[in-house]
Amino acid sequence: MKIAEIFYSVQGEGGLVGVPSVFVRTSGCNLRCVWCDTPYTSWSPEGEEMDVGQIVRAVQAFPAAGHVVLTGGEPMIAQGIVELSQQLAARRYHVTIETAGTVWQPVACQLMSISPKLANSTPHARDGGRWAAQHDRLRIQVDVLRDLMAGYPHQLKFVVERQEDLPEIQALCAELQAAPGQVLLMPEGRDTATLRERAVWLAEVCKEHGYRLSPRLHVDLWGDRRGV
Repeated sequence: MKIAEIFYSVQGEGGLVGVPSVFVRTSGCNLRCVWCDTPYTSWSPEGEEMDVGQIVRAVQAFPAAGHVVLTGGEPMIAQGIVELSQQLAARRYHVTIETAGTVWQPVACQLMSISPKLANSTPHARDGGRWAAQHDRLRIQVDVLRDLMAGYPHQLKFVVERQEDLPEIQALCAELQAAPGQVLLMPEGRDTATLRERAVWLAEVCKEHGYRLSPRLHVDLWGDRRGV
């Protein structure tokens, strides 16, 4: 598996925010979000090849950790992701998988953190728009989303940039029959000021619809940096 980084931090997003966790970030993605905050795993994938045993040993180097987050990129396309998830679960780690929900794999995890990509993610201009058609074709796979939601404890985490994103979120949640309490809205942004500005009005949306507001705690604490 091509691994961009493995590090120990606290979960910055979603329902487990604040929980100390080892992050295993795979490199490679089938999407190209225009605002991707880990372009070194998508637009320009980098990293080193590691086998499952090496990754497990790297996780075990943090003995206080009980939670592991398999993220990317898109971890569900990583060769060996099923075996890795099973090996970690067998060692009694709580495994979260952070995925865009476009690919199904029979992984082992205690939380499937699904982040369907909205129209705001399509790279119409970046790299001359050459990724836009593929991205739009792949970014929402309703059947895959349903299978993941049916098969695992899950959360739906949407990256929200503007008020105009909300009808798309509501339509998809209605199609998926998603419980409002499992829907999290997270402001798009890579600095504290932008996140705060968007979180203020997103909080009102969550109050109105029963959704949950997700911070980006790692950005608030450390800024837009790798390895945190």
